[in-house]
Amino acid sequence: MAITVEQIDEARYKVTVVQRTTTTHTVTMAADYWRKLTGGRVPPGKLVEKSFEFLLDREPNTSILRSFDLPVIQRYFPDYERIIRSMLE
Repeated sequence: MAITVEQIDEARYKVTVVQRTTTTHTVTMAADYWRKLTGGRVPPGKLVEKSFEFLLDREPNTSILRSFDLPVIQRYFPDYERIIRSMLE
């Protein structure tokens, strides 16, 4: 499995997940949310990558929304913010 994150602009990222089926996703993330989760200690692209690792531990890449705002993960997985912080330490 491979996860590639490309920054499109200040708030959008293109994420490609290569598994049995390759998928492409567009993720938006506000700078405020990035700071909330990382304290500015981790590059935004790394947060997006680790967030996909979190998702892929719970569902196949073909089930991940094709386009979403990063905070949406918390709605589906209430433990996301707590776990992602520990994944980034």
